[in-house]
Amino acid sequence: MTNIILCGGNGTRLWPISRTLMPKQFVKLFNNKSLFQLTVGRNSKLCKSSFIVSNSEQYFLALDQLEELNIKNNKYLLEPIGRNTAPAIALACMQLDYDEIVLVTPSDHLIKDEKEYEKVLKKAKEFASKNKLVTFGITPTFAETGFGYIECVVDSELCVDYGMDVAKFHEKPSLKVAENYITTNKKLQTTSYFWNSGMFCFKSGVFLDELKNYSPEIYEKSKIAFENAIGTETLVSAKGEVKTSLPNLIRIKHEDMANIPEDSIDYAVMEKSNIVKVIPSNISWSDVGSFDSLYEELPKDENNNTINDNHIAIDSKNNLVYGNERKIATVDIEDLIIIDTGDALLISKKGSSQKVKKVVEKLKESNSQLHNIHLTGYRPWGSYTVLEESTGYKIKKIEVTPWKRLSLQTHKYRNEHWVVVSGIATVEVNNNTFLLNENESTYIKAGQIHRLSNNTDAPLVIIEVQVGIYTGEDDITRFKDDFKREKIHEKQ
Repeated sequence: MTNIILCGGNGTRLWPISRTLMPKQFVKLFNNKSLFQLTVGRNSKLCKSSFIVSNSEQYFLALDQLEELNIKNNKYLLEPIGRNTAPAIALACMQLDYDEIVLVTPSDHLIKDEKEYEKVLKKAKEFASKNKLVTFGITPTFAETGFGYIECVVDSELCVDYGMDVAKFHEKPSLKVAENYITTNKKLQTTSYFWNSGMFCFKSGVFLDELKNYSPEIYEKSKIAFENAIGTETLVSAKGEVKTSLPNLIRIKHEDMANIPEDSIDYAVMEKSNIVKVIPSNISWSDVGSFDSLYEELPKDENNNTINDNHIAIDSKNNLVYGNERKIATVDIEDLIIIDTGDALLISKKGSSQKVKKVVEKLKESNSQLHNIHLTGYRPWGSYTVLEESTGYKIKKIEVTPWKRLSLQTHKYRNEHWVVVSGIATVEVNNNTFLLNENESTYIKAGQIHRLSNNTDAPLVIIEVQVGIYTGEDDITRFKDDFKREKIHEKQ
């Protein structure tokens, strides 16, 4: 069985913790592990391999976090743009044998009862082997309006053993409708309602057959994109050696991906197929889709405040307080959500956190980059942290991993001053290459083609001061890049 892990989504309801370039699935929220790492770790015990579907930015985050787990030999599918879950799953299934059973899971869900999870997964695998499309229904514990629901037919007391037939899929309901679902469940009638978990199990070929039958355009366009895809590549280090092999890496071309109709697996297949089974799953599941749900999962102190060494609580209780950089003091408050990420502060009433996505919409309307990236940004060569920024300048700390290098690039609107804090920097400017040691510096003029490399076994740390009329991350033209990112990504 292969675990297809869907890494799409930006987790906008968890802003400002979750951003486009560091979405919630890669943020280490639980015992210094991310939801992505927990997903891989949980399913690697039950599946022979993982097939990770992501964009190029998430791909390098996934590589780094899998390296921490020492889990290797995974397959990767890189989408240039998202077209929802149906095309993503189809493209992955097209690379597998017809009878290969796949477990499709989001990368950002939390499952705490792994013993029960193993049981329901075994049952799902049995149905999948009989050419069924299986989904996992979570027994609702309250009237949640942030989830879709699956209405099921209760045929007998043995329905758990034989699976439930689907009567209808329901979109996210109003509070009143959700409460009616819960009431119906309590009455033990002939129908039952479950939260739609977004997890699936089936043979890859059976799913593709159903997709071709019910959504033929998605199938045909996905097939074209798969056949035109760019195959496995090799990563060459700055040292000139093959340092890392990128195993089973498939890149879909932008034009082909854009031609695929955008649709979810629910709309494209599950709501139309007559071979769907639902497995009731009491697995202590959460999609961690809001700060209210995150609060429920984090450890608390004696006053039901989330535990945080930076929090000083005076007569405060029942609060979610998140922040790793500054001291946060609260006095006589309760039932609040306080999120401090250094460059943004969110304060909300508990119970209202579904509205956080509206904040992200406002940020996008104002052309702010706060929805997109943190003060610290992660790149395949290392990371950078913005120390200070104002009109006309930006100061960064840049850390380059041993034997990695940035792209060969130029900027239109800014000049850069580099000072080495630790390590040895190899600098290339207009075909002139030289070394910088600790406390040494150089100056890169706007328009000069340049590259920063770390050709040593020790980390390289520099301070970069950018000065110019524009210092945004999109002022860059790439000429060569070890990581096969876009050659040109230039602000016009």
